[in-house]
Amino acid sequence: MLLSGTHVMEGSGRMVVTAVGVNSQTGIIVTLLGSGDEEEKKNKKQDRTVENRNKAKAQDGAAMEMQPLKSDETCDNGSEKSKKNLPKKEKSVLQGKLTKLAVQIGKAGLVMSAMTVIILVLFFVIDTFWIQHVPWLTECTPIYIQYLVKFFIIGVTVLVVAVPEGLPLAVTISLAYSVKKMMKDNNLVRHLDACETMGNATAICSDKTGTLTMNRMTVVQAHIAGEYHKTIPNPETLPENVLDKLIVGIAVNSAYTTKILPSEKEGGLPRHIGNKTECALLQFVLQLKKDYQIIRNEVPEEKMFKVYTFNSARKSMSTVLKNPDGGFQMFSKGASEIVLKKCSKILDEMGEVKALKSHERDNLIKDVIEPMASEGLRTICLAFREFDDSPTDWDNENDILSGLTCIAVVGIEDPVRPEVPDAIKQCQSAGITVRMVTGDNINTARAIATKCGILQAGDDFLCLEGKQFNKRIRNAKGEIEQERIDRIWPRLRVLARSSPTDKHTLVKGIIDSTVMERRQVVAVTGDGTNDGPALKKADVGFAMGIAGTDVAKEASDIILTDDNFTSIVKAVMWGRNVYDSISKFLQFQLTVNVVAVIVAFTGACITQDSPLKAVQMLWVNLIMDTLASLALATEPPTEALLLRKPYGRNKPLISRTMMKNIFGHAIYQLVIVFTLLFAGEKIFDIDSGRNAPLQAPPSEHYTIVFNTFVLMQLFNEVNARKIHGERNVFNGIFKNPIFCSIVLGTFLVQILIVQFGGKPFSCTELSIDQWLWCVFLGMGTLLWGQMIATIPTSRLKFLKEAGLGTQKEEIPEEELEEDIEEIDHAERELRHGQILWFRGLNRIQTQLRVVNAFRSSLYEGLEKPESRSSIHNFMTHPEFRIDDSDTQIPLIDDSDTEDGTQKQPDSSPKLSISSPKLSINENNNAVDSGIHLTIDTSKSATSSTPGSPLHSLETSL
Repeated sequence: MLLSGTHVMEGSGRMVVTAVGVNSQTGIIVTLLGSGDEEEKKNKKQDRTVENRNKAKAQDGAAMEMQPLKSDETCDNGSEKSKKNLPKKEKSVLQGKLTKLAVQIGKAGLVMSAMTVIILVLFFVIDTFWIQHVPWLTECTPIYIQYLVKFFIIGVTVLVVAVPEGLPLAVTISLAYSVKKMMKDNNLVRHLDACETMGNATAICSDKTGTLTMNRMTVVQAHIAGEYHKTIPNPETLPENVLDKLIVGIAVNSAYTTKILPSEKEGGLPRHIGNKTECALLQFVLQLKKDYQIIRNEVPEEKMFKVYTFNSARKSMSTVLKNPDGGFQMFSKGASEIVLKKCSKILDEMGEVKALKSHERDNLIKDVIEPMASEGLRTICLAFREFDDSPTDWDNENDILSGLTCIAVVGIEDPVRPEVPDAIKQCQSAGITVRMVTGDNINTARAIATKCGILQAGDDFLCLEGKQFNKRIRNAKGEIEQERIDRIWPRLRVLARSSPTDKHTLVKGIIDSTVMERRQVVAVTGDGTNDGPALKKADVGFAMGIAGTDVAKEASDIILTDDNFTSIVKAVMWGRNVYDSISKFLQFQLTVNVVAVIVAFTGACITQDSPLKAVQMLWVNLIMDTLASLALATEPPTEALLLRKPYGRNKPLISRTMMKNIFGHAIYQLVIVFTLLFAGEKIFDIDSGRNAPLQAPPSEHYTIVFNTFVLMQLFNEVNARKIHGERNVFNGIFKNPIFCSIVLGTFLVQILIVQFGGKPFSCTELSIDQWLWCVFLGMGTLLWGQMIATIPTSRLKFLKEAGLGTQKEEIPEEELEEDIEEIDHAERELRHGQILWFRGLNRIQTQLRVVNAFRSSLYEGLEKPESRSSIHNFMTHPEFRIDDSDTQIPLIDDSDTEDGTQKQPDSSPKLSISSPKLSINENNNAVDSGIHLTIDTSKSATSSTPGSPLHSLETSL
């Protein structure tokens, strides 16, 4: 029988699994409670009111009278203050920057649209009624109204174009696309913000086993038959009897559940099942061209005479076999320094047994074991001993495990993943510091760090063990000081023999540090349950998908499905790509914004009509918002993203180079549009479209202006693919089929709109020559972009950055009250152990399911259970007493009445229900809280009605 929560300390065995998942006892409870529907949120400690503080002190938790869930005082006095004290859900860095930028652009657009409408109306009124002296005629009122509606539509159009409603869409598309693609790169993103945050990462604290290494222990060196082999020896060069002893000792003296199985994939590595060290030894047998399974078939577990299993005190494992011809044979393996001390003999190069003298043992340690350990290898000594038929005390381990004969000493390591050194070089070139945090010994950790490239010759970096780290960061009182951490972490690269607490302390210290110019953004990997706090504290927590526990996965932001460090580097690439994709979209959209608003405003003020009609502006808005966000937000990442330093949390969204591109292309487009607007009829020898009557048909003149404007945006969309001054804007364009499809599709729709749109789109057909001129002027943006790229940004001192994030002090008080978690105010007055039982108002449906499931056991032994339809009815009848020797069931008074029901006068006495004998549930936290139940019936005359807060609470109890 295996009991939940217990540990198997020693031995081996088999078990039959009878139920898993929802069919297990835990699964049944989880299903009933419905706890899988939503994650339990952590409740932060809140300041208690003076009244409740005094009550807690006076009653000392023994008989605290609970405050009502909805008291008048709480609602009137404490509610508003409490809301302000609750924490606000923080937006991500990118969301904060985009929100502020969108508000600024929206305000500017609102001002421009209002000015456009006002100027148009004033110009019309002054020109018509003052200059032309046209009298106000009643029959002309509909015409005047049409003009005013036309002006209003133009103003609304300017506002629609100016407001960047495509920003949230671009962020959503970019993140969603990145998350989908990251799945192929073995990154399962649980929180979208983590994708963006990873682009700003400056430090990665990584585990060693399975992340930097392959998590496949392998024998790489061996000392057999008096010879030190730096590689796997050729079995033909080994003495036959030594090879036989070695093979039998490894095959028999290991758990039979440990085995090597063929790979599931063709060309893949064999699968290691069971203990990693034993798997390495079994793989060593296969490399020696022998089959361990044949020996296991000859010696099944039932034929083993005695097994001394491995434990931390013994540090070795031994198996005793009974020989067919009499006597016994024992095989041992374990830590080399432990087992070698118990060896008095050794097999020499001829396979003969010879005495092992003390100086030979010392030489073996010095020349074999220490060099292996210095290279980060785990050394295992394999030995055997023969026993005759004389009586032996098998319980006397000290005598049994002595006088051994050494067969071999092997060096085992967990090889570094072949792709990891290059990945770490990429991180270092990208400005990301990689630190190894492992529980292994410091020599192994240092060796692996050197092989990975975390440590390099000549570097002045620190390698510390957990004990040294704690000594350095704590003062005389044992308290952790940030100043002490700040002296260590910039140079720390390896933290060995560390506990999960050490990892959390390191991560917190790096994040809270202010010694660097910018706040550090830390990513952490973890696989154990105890890694949860560090994963939560980190800006981005990576859990291992293969080796990670469920707790670690729940605490993480991203799950590495292959437990590989290179997947973290890919996450960095995607994170930076998200940031760049948003910047590309902003560069394109703001260029269109500036040009469209200025053209609409200037044209309206000069010609009393917008050159771009309302429907045309909406089509332009569709191009620059929806379609552009889809095209530019789906750019795949490139290796070039890892050649620059992290942007940092305070980096503006719009750099000075982007400002140069925005204003540079805006100038070109404005010159072309205004040239066509005021001289286009002469250039193309067509009728002018300016000052046309109200119901005039579409003109070729304005159609050319509209067509040229749209084509300039299409070609500028290609320019927007590069935001760092690159010249080759076509680089990698065919790697993004979505971009190519959108640009081509937009161009085809534009042809249909111009040629067949007619009056609804205010367009008329254009000739081939006119189309070629429009395309030529549109392509001019590509040539103009090359000219802009030649101008050094450093010389344009007047350009400023834009798109800084909102600082905490800038957040208005109204916004602080938005998106606040709705936490019951009375709950914050309760102790942690009681909170789980006082969520009746928020979780009544879930609790009712639990009550129905356990009703039969709850009422067992009580009188007339059929007459009690609920726990509320049961508790409101004093003839039933729930007894327990030490505890009472807590209940919360209710001072609120149902809507439309008046409070009854205070005429009935208080009813107190105590419970001195019968326990409903001995493991019930609420029962153990030791709080007396006090019900004031005068206060809650209607509390027994179904649906009331007290009824809900009683039901949950």
